[in-house]
Amino acid sequence: MTFTLHRGSTPLLISMPHVGTHIPEELRGRYVERALQAEDTDWHLERLYGFAREMGASLLVPRLSRFVIDLNRPSDNQPMYPGRNNTELCPTRFFTGEALYRPGAAPDEAEVRHRVERWWQPYHTALAEELARIRQAHGHAVLFDAHSIKGELPWLFEGRLPDMNIGTVEGRSCAPTLRAAVAAVFEAQRDYSHVVDGRFKGGHITRAHGRPQDGVHAVQLEMAWGAYMDEAPPYAWHDAKAAAVQPLLRRLVQALRDWKPAP
Repeated sequence: MTFTLHRGSTPLLISMPHVGTHIPEELRGRYVERALQAEDTDWHLERLYGFAREMGASLLVPRLSRFVIDLNRPSDNQPMYPGRNNTELCPTRFFTGEALYRPGAAPDEAEVRHRVERWWQPYHTALAEELARIRQAHGHAVLFDAHSIKGELPWLFEGRLPDMNIGTVEGRSCAPTLRAAVAAVFEAQRDYSHVVDGRFKGGHITRAHGRPQDGVHAVQLEMAWGAYMDEAPPYAWHDAKAAAVQPLLRRLVQALRDWKPAP
């Protein structure tokens, strides 16, 4: 199995689609040596949100690296942010713009389709089925798509990102009251900069599964690495930074878990 699913007891499901680092042995020789370090991983998030399990959240966590297939891209490979640099469903470039594969070794369309069937579709089936189970049990479901990224990546965006980047697809992926509740968590503190629906408005998972009219509400958080870890290789966990930010993340998870739609 290339992902693990922990079924919780509350309306909240946390998806972490970019935490995996595994590149199958049969593919490794086609990548440039640098790619085998999986530098564009959402590092340490399963550890950072470790408290969420005891808070009753469901957790969906993949093992496979995004360098093999990006679980937060649509299966038709349409760009998430038209007009900007984007990485693909099966990425061919690092976030810095350089090539991931050795010359001539990138996957063709047939291989991309195979990777979708083998790895992308099972994750999304599990995601949809868990949301359906939660909604049946609780009357609604909240999906939190958890991400992190290096704070400065000129190939992808200008300048430095805020520490916390909340995405609700301009309010379309969740109820207005949930969007407000999430924003309020960050507005109540001064230690971390934040923005709602800025550069990162929500990827495919937030856009595809956030259907408030059907009782499924989705929110994405793209967190800058510097809030909890070292941004330089080997991308190490930082005890003091992580301990400082976890109370804020706990308040966020609590707000997502405890929110209820209007009757």
